[in-house]
Amino acid sequence: MPRDCRALVLSLLLVAGAATDALAQPACRNTGSFDTWLAEFKREALAQKISPATLAAASPYLTFEQRIINIDRGQKFFAQNFLGFSKKMIPAYRLQRGAQLIKKHHDIFQRIDKDFGVPAPVIVAFWGLESDFGAVQGKEQVLRALATLAYDCRRPHLFRPRLFDALRIIERGDLKPEEMIGSWAGELGQTQMMTSEYFRSAVDYDGDGRRNLIRSTPDALASTANYLMHLGWKRGQPWIQEVRVPASLPWEQADLSIQHPRSQWATWGVTRADGRPLESDGLRASLVLPMGRFGPAFLAFDNFKVYTEWNNSLIYSLSAAYYATRLAGAPAYNRGLGDKIPGLNSDEVRELQTLLAKRGFDVGRIDGILGIKSRQAVRQTQIKLKLPADSWPTAELLARLRGGR
Repeated sequence: MPRDCRALVLSLLLVAGAATDALAQPACRNTGSFDTWLAEFKREALAQKISPATLAAASPYLTFEQRIINIDRGQKFFAQNFLGFSKKMIPAYRLQRGAQLIKKHHDIFQRIDKDFGVPAPVIVAFWGLESDFGAVQGKEQVLRALATLAYDCRRPHLFRPRLFDALRIIERGDLKPEEMIGSWAGELGQTQMMTSEYFRSAVDYDGDGRRNLIRSTPDALASTANYLMHLGWKRGQPWIQEVRVPASLPWEQADLSIQHPRSQWATWGVTRADGRPLESDGLRASLVLPMGRFGPAFLAFDNFKVYTEWNNSLIYSLSAAYYATRLAGAPAYNRGLGDKIPGLNSDEVRELQTLLAKRGFDVGRIDGILGIKSRQAVRQTQIKLKLPADSWPTAELLARLRGGR
């Protein structure tokens, strides 16, 4: 995977996950001794029935690394729009390689579909985006990274349980401490699971008695499906469908929090992407307009909620879901006005978030990134100001908020 692509994915993963946690303390200072903290942690590990042998094996790696804290505190997040991000993350080679791997592992995917109900394209899309099909899994010693972040004052409530689960992975015999090489934030394996996800969802699919998501492709693919199933994946149902929307659509209905049967969307003039009539059935879906009413449009079904559970960045989730539709045979999306769609830069989005927050809206982090909460606040404000409520912020909306309207 090209370095810029990998960095972009990791940044958005952190934006959507731990880095957006409301309890994070970005400016806190560590005052206690790491050695004192570690001794207390080990006592608690023993109390949680983690064996002395496991602690002894892990101890050489339970060390402090200031560089990890520096990376965490110095994160620079990307605020690309859907067109830019999906183009960067789903180049032609990734489509071609994904299709090749679906054919290569046909038998495994058939078995996975039977056992977990998750189709191959969905799994392969995550496989491609998270590690370039296992080629780029990170270079950090995960125990050291997790120990550092669990000790750090910023987010110990997130990383302390993950460090315990890393020890449980060793205790179970899945990985040896020296094998636990992954990302600086503690993700492991070919689809970059956090250690807690690994411990709960990993399955031994190659029958060797270990759950090795780093080296065993069958284990990694099946474990990903198992995790998605636990997140609520519904067997045999779609995840997203590209559509075409009419100019007369009641735009205030276009939001992930609102669902209607496809028959209702058809009544409002929504069609398939190629203009053919939309299926007029009772399958419920939300309308997602990642770049407003002039850009691409998708119906998002219940299975799309699983994508936002995996990563609550709308841009990442929609890109992963779209990538899966391409692997399943769908054509490239209609760009609409493409890069000509008027939008705000990151500084303007940050100003917009600040103005919305002052008006009582929950926009999440004020970070210049148009996340799901910010989009919902934009939509509600558009409704109030009698603007087309497509959740896409414009210079007009920002100007009216600046004017105090």
